[in-house]
Amino acid sequence: MDKILSFLGLGKRAGYVVTGETAVENAVRAGKAHLVVISGDASGNTTKKFTDKCAYYHVPLRVYATKAELGACTGAEARSCLAVTDRQFADALSKRMEQEA
Repeated sequence: MDKILSFLGLGKRAGYVVTGETAVENAVRAGKAHLVVISGDASGNTTKKFTDKCAYYHVPLRVYATKAELGACTGAEARSCLAVTDRQFADALSKRMEQEA
C-alpha cells in the first residue's frame, strides 16, 4: 500500500476522515471538510456532483486511487469519495499528494 493510502488510514483511525457519499456531502455543506478525495474510477455523476459542490463551498478536491483502494485503506468496502475534516491533516495530505504527482 502506498504512503498516501496509509496516511488516509491513519486519519480514519484518528477520526479525521469521513467516508461515503452522504457523509462527505454533509461535511462539505457544514463547512467541516477541508479536503475531498474522489477515486479515479468514481462514476461520472459522483465526480460531477462533488466537483460542483467543492467548487461552490471552496473545498479543495483531489482525484486519487481506486474505489477499492480508498475503501481498503479506511477499513470499509469500496468508497468513491472521502472527506478530511481536520485542517492540519488535510494540509499534510495535500502536500504529500503534490510531492507524489
